[in-house]
Amino acid sequence: MKIATFNVNDVNKRLGNLLEWLAEAAPDIVCLQEIKCVDDHFPIEAIRKAGYGAVWHGMPTWHGVAILARGGDPVLVRKGLPGDVLDRQARYIEAAVGGVLVASIYLPNGNPHPGPKFDYKMAWFERLIAHAVGLRAAGIPVALVGDYNVVPTEFDIYKKHSYRKNALLQPEPRDAYQRLLAQGWTDALRSLRPDDPCFTFWSYEFDRFRIDHGMRLDHFLLSPDLAEQLTGGGVDRETRGKPLASDHAPVWVEIG
Repeated sequence: MKIATFNVNDVNKRLGNLLEWLAEAAPDIVCLQEIKCVDDHFPIEAIRKAGYGAVWHGMPTWHGVAILARGGDPVLVRKGLPGDVLDRQARYIEAAVGGVLVASIYLPNGNPHPGPKFDYKMAWFERLIAHAVGLRAAGIPVALVGDYNVVPTEFDIYKKHSYRKNALLQPEPRDAYQRLLAQGWTDALRSLRPDDPCFTFWSYEFDRFRIDHGMRLDHFLLSPDLAEQLTGGGVDRETRGKPLASDHAPVWVEIG
């Protein structure tokens, strides 16, 4: 089973890129982030023609997440992260696919830091940590997949960077990420490639993709039963270099 994540940065604007990548990479499960459309505007017909069923959770202009399954329909389990009934931002969706519970996650960016957006980021992160406790206790195969908007360590970003005050690198989200891992989840890409920075994001500014000034923001956290079956993984960097590309590259792992 090949599971992928792709912050597509507007699914309709970059539909051609997405469909081309799906045809080339043929993942079994895809978690999308930043679809940036209301539910009625999600391009389900084009995605079905590509051989995928989907569930999605959208909102106007910003955010939005989806889960795609090749050759079938994901079984929707949950839209929205529990813990705050007033939070309407579309950042979390869960579905069952092929015997695995998969979550597509778009954790808040948190900039500018400090400020209300950073406070929201950390409150959302704490809700994710609390929800993950229940998922681990259920004893089922789970993959928490997506754009965490966290650079876990200095190894996960280019050297001599200018992001010291950025919310992505602050001690609080880094600590929250480590506390999440401490529940027993495996950071799949880092476990597979301990000596490779595995950048997944390159800002559009300053030609950062060309000079490889990237960072690792997109993560797969796997329950122990899935981690034991982990056989491979990587970053499809060439997709980031194509015209009208998202600022993220697709990332994938193979299970079993």
